[in-house]
Amino acid sequence: MWEHAFRNKTAELSLFRQRAAVLGIIVLLLLMVLGWRMGHLQITLYDTYKNLSENNRIKINPIAPKRGLIFDRNGELLAENTPSYSLTLVPERVEDLEATIDYLDNLIGISERNKEQFNRRMNYRRRPYEPVVLRHRLSEEDIARVLVNRVYLPGVDVKGELVRSYPQGDTFAHVLGYVGRINQREQHKIDSDPETRKNYSGSQYIGKLGAEKFYEDRLHGQVGYQKVEANARGRTLGILEQQNPSRGEDITLHLDSRMQRLAKQEMEGRRGAVVAIEVKTGGILTLYSNPSFDPNLFVTGISHTDYNSLRDDPDLPLFNRAIRGRYPPASTLKPFIGLGIVDTGINSWKHAINDPGWFQLPNDNRIYRDWKRQGHGKVNMEKAIVESCDVYFYDAAVRMGVDHLSPFLGQFGFGRNMALDINDALSGLLPSRDWKRQKHKSYWYAGDTVNLGIGQGFMLATPLQLATATAVMANRGKWVVPRLIAAHNDVPEDVPHGDIPDIQLNDDDNWDKMFESMRKVIAGHNGTARGLQARLEFPIAGKTGTAQVVGIKQDEKYDSAALKERLRDHALFIAFAPVDDPQIALAVIVENGESAGRTAAPIAQTLINFYLGGAQG
Repeated sequence: MWEHAFRNKTAELSLFRQRAAVLGIIVLLLLMVLGWRMGHLQITLYDTYKNLSENNRIKINPIAPKRGLIFDRNGELLAENTPSYSLTLVPERVEDLEATIDYLDNLIGISERNKEQFNRRMNYRRRPYEPVVLRHRLSEEDIARVLVNRVYLPGVDVKGELVRSYPQGDTFAHVLGYVGRINQREQHKIDSDPETRKNYSGSQYIGKLGAEKFYEDRLHGQVGYQKVEANARGRTLGILEQQNPSRGEDITLHLDSRMQRLAKQEMEGRRGAVVAIEVKTGGILTLYSNPSFDPNLFVTGISHTDYNSLRDDPDLPLFNRAIRGRYPPASTLKPFIGLGIVDTGINSWKHAINDPGWFQLPNDNRIYRDWKRQGHGKVNMEKAIVESCDVYFYDAAVRMGVDHLSPFLGQFGFGRNMALDINDALSGLLPSRDWKRQKHKSYWYAGDTVNLGIGQGFMLATPLQLATATAVMANRGKWVVPRLIAAHNDVPEDVPHGDIPDIQLNDDDNWDKMFESMRKVIAGHNGTARGLQARLEFPIAGKTGTAQVVGIKQDEKYDSAALKERLRDHALFIAFAPVDDPQIALAVIVENGESAGRTAAPIAQTLINFYLGGAQG
């Protein structure tokens, strides 16, 4: 009875209806918001999400172009591309990177070197979802193991690519250089230019040294692309569209593989360099530095062990002596100085002096010795060249003076890099009065000129510079710029040589007389390279040189046996042939080789005999 008295069913029903109405309104509002949101996403934002969906489903992958090939003058292949398969990871698609690498290690073996290089590449600036190589040069068995287990390896793939290969190994390492993986500094430079960034979007390699670096723009080619459909795991389902890349352009160099191999053979066991130039074209036939290295080691990444072995080798196999080795030219400079002396009228060809074996400046107690202690007796210009008389050039250089001597030598390219397509070459050192004032804050003394007269003192030249100057001499002062490139669709026939003019002598007969003097260096009875007569197949004009490595006191005599091998004199030789119509000019240096007539000169003669004996065909 009491329960019935206190219940108000009307009020309860009214309250229920009110709450149901409020709840209905809330539900309706929520449905309206949901409907609006669905409409907004599906109608208003349709294009946006369609593009996002397409981008997730459709990928545009760059296709790296095939790198151009490099050939020698006879069509022999110097640099090629060989197929190789690499194991790659896309870090953004790998859930547990460390666990995945451990799994792959157990599957096919991942060395510590591979892991170290992978971590280093991960730290480079790279594009999102760009594959990173974990291991190069997979075997067929390795590829099969990875592909069978691919379902367990999201983000892991096997990528086929063409890898640069140098079939002749260390024979052309210094002149061709090599390609290697793009490093962080190079990537930053590439990214700074939008066009370059686009063209290298699929490339992992770039020219590092030598011809590979100089002609990178021509060899690289133009990138292509592939539009592919992919699933949610990033696997490619099919190719929707493809634009093939444009392969890099092939180039042909003046280099002669046979002569390069011959230079390597002749330099076996020695440190030094050989440079040979075709006189009429300026083509560099041989540019070899010994010892050398295998450039194939650097293409996919050299190990620390291998690199440290090369870097710490006392013979410096990584050092390109042909273009970066700076040596006193010694007596090989005498023919160039001699031309200046006779052409400016300092001495005539008949003018003679008496050589007692020493030279002394006025009011100076220092004695400048000749290499021949007892002297050469009465000496004119021809005899001074043939027998390499130091005293004659001491005297003549002092009377000519550095202010005339240095500019005259500069006309032959000393003190500058004149090669067309070798931009890593050092310029040597052509001293002058102004140079010494700026460099050493000191005056130029007469004793400096004495030393310059025999190619010593401050004077330094690279083998490439010596070969270049010899080619200009052989061409009677006409400049033809030395170059590697021989055939390309935009190589001009006549390459300008900047601001250096052809050498105009006051008397052109001086060329012939100097040629004859240099011929007698080999053919003469007392010539310093007369030992070549036994194998003299063609008339050769040449000049020997012996550059001191360590100084000896004024009254001391050079004692080879008392010196360590690396402290002995360097042997240099320049030559061109045949004398009446020069076709080839060379410079050879054998470090610590001492007698140029016994070490450097025979190497040059072997190359000359080979070239003129039929190698041109």
